[in-house]
Amino acid sequence: MPNLPEKARSAWDNRAMAIVFSTVDAKGVPNSIYATCVNLHGDDKIVIADNYFVKTLQNITSGSRGGVLFMDGDKKSYQVKGRIEYLTSGPIYEEMKRWNPANHPGRAAVVVNVEEVYAGSERLL
Repeated sequence: MPNLPEKARSAWDNRAMAIVFSTVDAKGVPNSIYATCVNLHGDDKIVIADNYFVKTLQNITSGSRGGVLFMDGDKKSYQVKGRIEYLTSGPIYEEMKRWNPANHPGRAAVVVNVEEVYAGSERLL
């Protein structure tokens, strides 16, 4: 699995609070949501807590790939694309339960595996 390039990793560490998480349904119709309960797992996975997914969950279960869009402190945009895993047990799920706020259900850890990375229109990976 490719690692998040250093430029994007630094931007992630200084990102604005919310990210945009995008999926598509079986017919190719996009769905985007804001997510704040997110974290990196190593340098190759972005983990998003499934607290209240409805359409997003339907898209994931239909096989959607995912996109994560975020901005750094200088308002430069970064995009990460990759295959999605939906985990309801295991080490990544347990890690998510530790950092996800207790007042949210944390039904699953949604993992976007780093496969493509962009800084604006510049492809980094």
